[in-house]
Amino acid sequence: MSKYILMFVFMLGIGCLRAAEQPTTFIEGMDDVPLPQGMSQITQDDFSFGNEETRLLEAYLTPAAKQTKTSFAKIGDFYKESLPQLGWIYQGNRGNDLIFYREGETLEVVKESHQPLLVRITVKTKP
Repeated sequence: MSKYILMFVFMLGIGCLRAAEQPTTFIEGMDDVPLPQGMSQITQDDFSFGNEETRLLEAYLTPAAKQTKTSFAKIGDFYKESLPQLGWIYQGNRGNDLIFYREGETLEVVKESHQPLLVRITVKTKP
């Protein structure tokens, strides 16, 4: 019996190490929006405007490497799974765009182009 407990503890430790190997990275300037694995941010195209009452943030993402086979559907699935854990509520689609809402703000995930894949993330205060 203790052999099985020892094996369980060992496997649990390996699982924790693997989870620690892949820390969550967030989009620069949007510390509450994660960056999908395999994607990189095009920081020179970022846009940011805001004051105490309102904000508008925009970031563009593209696959990190030419060999990366990432589709917009996979990006959408990533955000549908991860954003609710950060308080964002999925509102549905507007065409192919994904819409989320949290505390007076909307977050949109938009496919700007298919080949090469270009994704725009916009966070804005809802009027």
